[in-house]
Amino acid sequence: MSTVGDIQAALPHFSNEELRAVEQAVRQLYRHRNAGLLFDDVYGVWTEADQTSAAAEAFALFDREEAGHDQSKSG
Repeated sequence: MSTVGDIQAALPHFSNEELRAVEQAVRQLYRHRNAGLLFDDVYGVWTEADQTSAAAEAFALFDREEAGHDQSKSG
């Protein structure tokens, strides 16, 4: 059994067709497990981890924007 590191190291050597096959296999596993799956369509899956990550990025952007506005008001 390969480790995640072994798999990640091998991915750059795959053709586009092989990468699509791997992506399809991973999507199927998510669908089969239905663990934390929020959205599933022909374009792929959206998981709770994806949602959390996107929200964290958005809130970090809001925080940076607010900090910039606070500095311009005080300066």
